[in-house]
Amino acid sequence: MPAALRVVEASYERASMPDVDAHKAMIARIAADKDRAAFKALFLHFGPRIKALMQKAGASSDIADDLVQEVMMSLWRKAHLYSPEKGNVSTWIFTIARNARIDRLRRQSSKPYEDVEAIELASPEPDGEAEMYVSQRSERVASALAELPPEQKQIMELAFINDLPQSQIAEKLSLPLGTVKSRMRLAYGKLRPVLEDLA
Repeated sequence: MPAALRVVEASYERASMPDVDAHKAMIARIAADKDRAAFKALFLHFGPRIKALMQKAGASSDIADDLVQEVMMSLWRKAHLYSPEKGNVSTWIFTIARNARIDRLRRQSSKPYEDVEAIELASPEPDGEAEMYVSQRSERVASALAELPPEQKQIMELAFINDLPQSQIAEKLSLPLGTVKSRMRLAYGKLRPVLEDLA
């Protein structure tokens, strides 16, 4: 995936952050139908937050990545166990993350960790500097998209805000699939030089 495309996708996912009810609906879709789109949305939203949380608690980048994978695979397998009455999706996921970290600590050492239950993880919310960076990046992406011709901008928005595959975009706009692909390729070419430094 081109670097500029990754930047566009990441910024759109943050800009269209689902609310608490949307998270609950996504978990329900995963539990009922193993919905991959819902899982991807939750992974993109919670994955970076779990990693940051683990690193703040002292995990290396590699271990934090492993823990993210472990937590999100638990979510995939155990989505049917989530109970909205017991709390928000974020609370449930960060509890899984905390337990995964505790399990990792126990496996890494033969001596018991007496204080492991008292581990307090930092808030999963981004700090002020991170929020400012995300805001500035989102503004740059929005500005770059505004410079695209309307037909290219429309396709990019359908692809990254509505998460539609190219075939559905073609059907929705009554365009040949080749035209959709061509317009996306042209849009990437215009966005790459403007946004590549954000990757």
